[in-house]
Amino acid sequence: MNECILVVDDDPEIVNAIAITLEREGWQVLKAYNGMEALDHALNPEVRLILIDVMMPRLDGLSALIRIRERRNLPVIVLSAKSEDTDKILGLSMGADDYVTKPYNPQELVARVRSQLRRYTLLGDIHTAEREGVLVNGRLTYDASERVLRADGDVVKLTATETKIVDLLFRNLGRVFPAEELYRRVWNEEGYACENTVMVHIRRIREKVELNPKEPDYIKVVWGIGYKMERHGA
Repeated sequence: MNECILVVDDDPEIVNAIAITLEREGWQVLKAYNGMEALDHALNPEVRLILIDVMMPRLDGLSALIRIRERRNLPVIVLSAKSEDTDKILGLSMGADDYVTKPYNPQELVARVRSQLRRYTLLGDIHTAEREGVLVNGRLTYDASERVLRADGDVVKLTATETKIVDLLFRNLGRVFPAEELYRRVWNEEGYACENTVMVHIRRIREKVELNPKEPDYIKVVWGIGYKMERHGA
């Protein structure tokens, strides 16, 4: 049976538009129009993922998210017109698995839904993976012993140089590496005028692991300083 997705928004037109997009991909859709309705539907064992808006009557999306998390562990993607980083951080800190800002690209939304469903289905208990020596960061996992990177459970084909970059960034989540240091540690040479070389390799890695390479969630640039692997919660 195809996965059932709960879509929650106080705007019926938005709910219907998202439902059409998801149903075209073969998913079943349940609809709710406020946080209280979302809580009722969230207890349905057939629901495998929730898309929920933030600003809603009766019970807002983030408050509903907290209460849903008390009862079920399933992927939740927050939809919001607010695009500031502080809003995203708040949503993620309250238990959201992903955060999509309006207006959204339908195909990107589908990709993020598929990513979360596959991550929960294929990876299972991520804490077990951690005990087995696999590093976990959001939808990415890295087997440091075998030097294998996976995104949503699928192996990412990397070149030897890209693997060295991923290995360095994954072992140092959140740390910013200047381009010169990255070059020195990966190429084992002094990094003179190396910015373009590093940038090209970073771009190629993004194209392989990011859902939207133009707005990366993982491999990020810190302007004027360098690059880092953003830390994501389980």
